[in-house]
Amino acid sequence: MTQEKTIQEKLDWNTLYLYLGLVLIGIITIYASEYQEGQSFAFSFSKNYGKQTLWVGVSLLMGLGILLVDSKLITSLPLVLYISILFVLALVAIVARNVNGANAWLDIGGFKLQPSEFSKCITALFLAKYMARSEVNFKLFNYRIRAIAIILLPALLIILEKDTGSALVYCGLILVLYREGLPGYILVIGTSLILLLIASLLIPKFILFGIFTSVVLYLFYSWYKKLRKMRNQISVVLLIYVFCSLFVLVGKDFVIEKVLQPHQRERVLITFGIKSKDKSIAKKAGYNVIQSKIAIGSGGFLGKGYLQGTQTKFNFVPEQSTDFIFCTIGEEWGFLGSLVLLGMYLALLLRIITIAERQRSKFSRVYAYCVACILFMHIMINIGMTIGILPVIGIPLPYVSYGGSSMIGFTLLVFILLKLDTDKMSVIR
Repeated sequence: MTQEKTIQEKLDWNTLYLYLGLVLIGIITIYASEYQEGQSFAFSFSKNYGKQTLWVGVSLLMGLGILLVDSKLITSLPLVLYISILFVLALVAIVARNVNGANAWLDIGGFKLQPSEFSKCITALFLAKYMARSEVNFKLFNYRIRAIAIILLPALLIILEKDTGSALVYCGLILVLYREGLPGYILVIGTSLILLLIASLLIPKFILFGIFTSVVLYLFYSWYKKLRKMRNQISVVLLIYVFCSLFVLVGKDFVIEKVLQPHQRERVLITFGIKSKDKSIAKKAGYNVIQSKIAIGSGGFLGKGYLQGTQTKFNFVPEQSTDFIFCTIGEEWGFLGSLVLLGMYLALLLRIITIAERQRSKFSRVYAYCVACILFMHIMINIGMTIGILPVIGIPLPYVSYGGSSMIGFTLLVFILLKLDTDKMSVIR
């Protein structure tokens, strides 16, 4: 009784209420995405909304179990869990059957589980465990490389599963390292490479080479009288020039041709205005986004009303209860309803950051920022692809999209954080 009373007193109820609110919105929106005119309500576990309700129940039971265990158990398991999930991800890449272009699901007892959804939570725990070790000096290069490797290893295995969307989420964990002292220039380099990749899609290679060469020649001209004194700067410029040239020649083609699946490649090209030579292919690849934007735009300011969405009702948008669930909200609840949902997500993220900053344990703080970054990446990418400003790569909207693995994974993320927050003194030795 004493432990339960302590948990009730210390639990961050605002975070829990936001979680429950988003889960409730998810269930009623999934029901709306399956609703047909004239249909009478009859609860059924054969429908997605029924299955989601079941997964929510399972998730809440697991969350309650986490709140009741000792925090020391959570802080002692990350290494074992991390090694185990790497093995499972490698196994999935080899034996899993192909579903929607990805080998990311395991069939277990009639259920399909997606291990990559659990790997995000486990990676966050192990990164926090590593960063909290007393001997880790994050100012030293080798410790930084190890931290980045912890993030990239599961991401690379997920890429082998052809689930590029889930792998991309791991890039958000790099942001956690800046809170712990990673230099800003690395973020600048990473952002520059992304911009260079986009530029290489939009601008012919010979023009990019011309731009690089012009910049280098200008710098040489400007430094002509100081060449001997500026050998280090010149070496850096030449190194960047060679690297950028190789990236445009090899890196772009590798990412587009080898990493992305054919349907993802088409969607990327369409998103950046590069039309396919085959107009029928271009139309097919962009169909989801076109219908999604129509649905969201038709909702106007206040929306058409619950269960009144025509795009939703007649199944114009594929994957409407999963990846494109946001378009159902936009059509039925309009701009105002979408704004409320985004406000709830913003409140949840700010609450998690607040929790992070009040932690006395480095383990808890790093983990909390990992949770915030994972949720932020999912929200940004999912809504961005739904409204057409980002390529469609297929990742769920946290707590709202249909999916058992994602619901359990996102629930574990938050409830582990809530447990650690009730015991702010937990320290990794």
